[in-house]
Amino acid sequence: MAIDLQEISEVIKKQLDTFKPHFDITETGVVTYVGDGIARAQGLENAMSGELLVFSNGAYGMAQNLEATDVGIIILGDFSGIREGDEVRRTGKIMEVPVGDALIGRVVNPLGIPVDGLGEIVTSKSRPVEAPAPGVMQRKSVSEPLQTGLKAIDALVPIGRGQRELIIGDRQTGKTSVAIDAILNQKGQDMICIYVAIGQKESTVRTQVETLRQYGALDYTIVVTASASQPSPLLYIAPYAGVAMAEEFMYNGKHVLIVYDDLSKQAVAYRELSLLLRRPPGREAYPGDVFYLHSRLLERSAKVSDALGGGSITALPFIETQAGDISAYIATNVISITDGQIFLQENLFNSGIRPAIDAGSSVSRVGGSAQIKAMKKVAGTLRLDLASYRELEAFTQFGSDLDAATQAKLNRGRRTVEVLKQPLHKPLPVEKQVLILYALTHGFLDDVPVNDILTFEEDMYSYFDLHYSDLFEIIRTTKDLPEEAQLDQAIQAFKDQAKFG
Repeated sequence: MAIDLQEISEVIKKQLDTFKPHFDITETGVVTYVGDGIARAQGLENAMSGELLVFSNGAYGMAQNLEATDVGIIILGDFSGIREGDEVRRTGKIMEVPVGDALIGRVVNPLGIPVDGLGEIVTSKSRPVEAPAPGVMQRKSVSEPLQTGLKAIDALVPIGRGQRELIIGDRQTGKTSVAIDAILNQKGQDMICIYVAIGQKESTVRTQVETLRQYGALDYTIVVTASASQPSPLLYIAPYAGVAMAEEFMYNGKHVLIVYDDLSKQAVAYRELSLLLRRPPGREAYPGDVFYLHSRLLERSAKVSDALGGGSITALPFIETQAGDISAYIATNVISITDGQIFLQENLFNSGIRPAIDAGSSVSRVGGSAQIKAMKKVAGTLRLDLASYRELEAFTQFGSDLDAATQAKLNRGRRTVEVLKQPLHKPLPVEKQVLILYALTHGFLDDVPVNDILTFEEDMYSYFDLHYSDLFEIIRTTKDLPEEAQLDQAIQAFKDQAKFG
């Protein structure tokens, strides 16, 4: 039987065309150094910046330094099981985290793995932790207020949806309390909140989570935690993981409030990683790209155009100062990236003024655009009143003979300071804030003793809820003040029966 060579070659060609290998050829490398959350590996010539890598013991890493001879890798999690000579494999995927509604109400680590003991999170969606920020043409101007429920903020330094407002101050001045109250106030406001705890004690994070659960705020909140006991790479990646989760909602037309508590600790973690990766240190030993670390994070907060769904991410980054020094390196960096700052002062906090907001140093670059009409009308002179009161207060310490006008200014100033005080975890709806500020600026509190102001305020809210709830409804629905005569009459009616002053 003659062998047809032509036929045999055709059969072999056909088989080669349809042949599918049953194994994956992936690029692998060898670990040459490991320690302090950092590894170096040779043989990963085609690794991408930010690519997810897998070590032979199952631990994950992320490619950071792509050098001529090796790749610098930050290890995401426990690095004690990795040894020199271990294999490290490319995944071909950029570092990403799970996103979507399934995360709401959960406490997760920066890899999106739940740490609350409530079982697995089932979601098919994921987003890269590093993503480009929306461009200028994809954004809209900030025009919708984000009510924090704190009179001192909503009246003096209003925050709009899509804004980045820095909260800055020494440790133990109430920064976290301001953010937690802002989250509590979003109940029923169609807002999803994300609280990113960076380098906090685990007991502290637990306390915040329990507070949110107690007030029903965990139903619309995601908590991302990288505690102080975690390796530096997780502290560095945590805010990016948080904003990736937020972007999923923003690009689906929803509104998000994200709190970064705090970015000083992220900068320190990044400095540690950079020094271990042999990047040259600059000012205060921070690497040269530490400004970019925060700018590329905060620029991802925006109010996007209607074509992209009209969603927004509002960011409240925290920076911790040392002895009130807002001219420090990281503090000035973040001030220049954000749209204003709320400065919390230790001496105000210690003297019982809480929230301890220093009206002189605090500013919102969005301002009136982030306030409803009614609030704009009643809060217009507030900052000036406070500033002139502080100046007069310092001046009058040297003498007691004051004319009537100065005396009146001082009295109004004392009452303004008292009105802006607020108990912890008691955010106020905007209509009640407008009412008390109207009463203050129109002189209704001038004859009320300073010590009775807070009682007067509580009683007035209860009285209005009972007898004049229609006035609250007008402010809520029209966003404007009711007829002034009507409002004056109602406040006077309350004062007559309350017998204050």
